Amino acid sequence: MKKYLAEFIGTFALVLFGCGAAVVAGKTIPVTIADAPTGIGLLGISLAFGLTVVVMAYAIGPISGCHINPAITISMLVAKKIGARDAVGYIVAQFAGAVVAALALLAIQKDAPGFKMGEWALGSNGWGPGYLGSYTTTAAFIVEALLTFIFLFVIFATTSKAGNTNMSGLAIGLTLVLIHLVAIPITGTSVNPARSFGPAILAGGKALQQLWLFMTAPITGGILAALVWRGLFEPKENA
Repeated sequence: MKKYLAEFIGTFALVLFGCGAAVVAGKTIPVTIADAPTGIGLLGISLAFGLTVVVMAYAIGPISGCHINPAITISMLVAKKIGARDAVGYIVAQFAGAVVAALALLAIQKDAPGFKMGEWALGSNGWGPGYLGSYTTTAAFIVEALLTFIFLFVIFATTSKAGNTNMSGLAIGLTLVLIHLVAIPITGTSVNPARSFGPAILAGGKALQQLWLFMTAPITGGILAALVWRGLFEPKENA
């Protein structure tokens, strides 16, 4: 239960700090390019997500491995680095943590001057007309799957016996910063089904309608990363 609680806390922190940076400090992730944030901006939001992963990696990594992302847990399951029972417990805890964090963010914001639950509220992910750069469904799926693949490849490499495990938390967090710098204008950046689920459940509307992509694309990328790592890169003694 300690592992599951750690995953709950870690995912809660990721959504609260990451989406909170967008909604509170950045005012909101803009729904059009012209409507740029007047707060911390794209770089600040990217750092909020990445630095939260760094902090949580060192805080709960020794307890649960700090997945805080169903795509990571499923990828680890495919790579045979976690059992099915723990994988289910992790995923339930991650989704629960994301929902509670979104509820906390809504409670903080609902009395703010001028706040209203519009389309893609609370830092929800999305794509298409009216959202950021108005990218297509195909572009959104490709970027989410591809960047999740890279994210998981970095995780496998830095946490393997061949990697520098003392620095893995920093490398993984910085990778997430880079991912957000590229993907925020396209999808708001998910690469994490739980991160997308929490805000979308409360925002409803298009955020909820488009949630399927942020469930399937990151998991697809994560599974491909596990297969490539096991097939081509994993040290023989770990295989």
